Amino acid sequence: MTSRRIFISIHLIIFLVTISCAQSSYISDGWDKLEEILDQIVEPSFPEKVHNITLYGAIGDGVTDCSDAFKKAINECNKTSGGMVMVPEGTFLTGPIYLKSNVNLYISENATVKFSNDKSKYLPVVFTRWEGVECMNYSPLIYAYGEENIAITGKGILDGQGSNENWWSWKGNKEDGWADGLPNQKKDRDLLFKMAEENIPPEKRIFGDGHYLRPNFFQPYKCKNILIEGVTFKDSPMWFIHPVLCENVIIKNVTVEGLGPNNDGCNPESSKNVLIQDCYFNTGDDCIAIKSGRNNDGRRVNVPSENIVIQNCMMKEGHGGVVIGSEISGGVKNVFAENCSMNSPNLDRAIRIKTNAVRGGVIENLYVRNITVGEVKEAVIKINFHYEEGDKGTFLPVVRNLNISNITSEKSEYAFWIKAFENSPVNSIKVENCNFKNVEKENVIEYVESMKMDSVIINDKIIQ
Repeated sequence: MTSRRIFISIHLIIFLVTISCAQSSYISDGWDKLEEILDQIVEPSFPEKVHNITLYGAIGDGVTDCSDAFKKAINECNKTSGGMVMVPEGTFLTGPIYLKSNVNLYISENATVKFSNDKSKYLPVVFTRWEGVECMNYSPLIYAYGEENIAITGKGILDGQGSNENWWSWKGNKEDGWADGLPNQKKDRDLLFKMAEENIPPEKRIFGDGHYLRPNFFQPYKCKNILIEGVTFKDSPMWFIHPVLCENVIIKNVTVEGLGPNNDGCNPESSKNVLIQDCYFNTGDDCIAIKSGRNNDGRRVNVPSENIVIQNCMMKEGHGGVVIGSEISGGVKNVFAENCSMNSPNLDRAIRIKTNAVRGGVIENLYVRNITVGEVKEAVIKINFHYEEGDKGTFLPVVRNLNISNITSEKSEYAFWIKAFENSPVNSIKVENCNFKNVEKENVIEYVESMKMDSVIINDKIIQ
């Protein structure tokens, strides 16, 4: 071997070692990046001027339609440099609310905003994302597009009035009020996904009247500087809090209660710098689910979710506590979850990643610590590449760099349930200082490279 080849070989080895060490350092030291991310998340501020909706014609009797009063108050607040639109004590019935820049919608204690059961109120259609696919559909109950500095705050209640008699039956499940002869979403859902795969422009994917795709509760779309604080959300038609393509989002001290179909609690999608803090979730689907678009449409938009911080939250019922997927084709990176508690025989999993070879996408840099699990129905940690379509696609998902520490669990079917693909294994999982009690079944671990366990106890036995 010539001296030149030796020189190149040595430098190649040094380069590879450096890359390996850098990746290992990021896995172990990723928590060091948390403060840097938190410093980028800043609450919006608003002028002190108050616009009481009753001065614009609202009557809090629970019967009078206050849609125009909300619209007038928000428009006036926006035109006069912003401030607070206040909902005083009482029950105020309304159609959808469009939130504008520099407006803080304040729901007073003992105030309830009730959203109409009249589906025509949610027309005309607006540009939205439905299960990770862009389209024109019924307006979300609260909507904003391209706005900056918006907030929903207070101690009151936002009631979507979702029920078996209103919205939920469109899911098509008999337990949610559907019966033979009633409309359901299946035909429209299939059509929307087909349109996306055929690259039909989103503006031409028109649903709404005569169709049955349920709207989400609060969807800010392409917005910046968002605060949601203190309020209670109840009974959404579908997902509750759904920021899409947003940046600088704070959700804190929020209660989400709704056991309807697809009642996900909070779904940041293709959004950056999101803080979810001190919240309570009791939901009919995932409590928190991080997303970034579905299949071809997600790859077309191609914006990941990144820098998602979850702190001090409580999860009761739901399909999962902290979840990534399944609409994750744009990828996700840098997720931090700490100091949360999860406990219910009706909570299926604590930490969950769900994807497949049709979704694709890269999921990387997930950090989880100090999680107290009382009971979950299935697995404490679940990673599933076989979700829905499984391996019937050409877009292999990538999951790498997971750091899990200080989890305690009192009861579960599995501690770990991980099924990846042979040609795309999960790479680099570090688990330390965890204690799983009353675990019914052995771990399921298929196709994982570099899984390290340190001080991990399952049913009083140390696992290596």
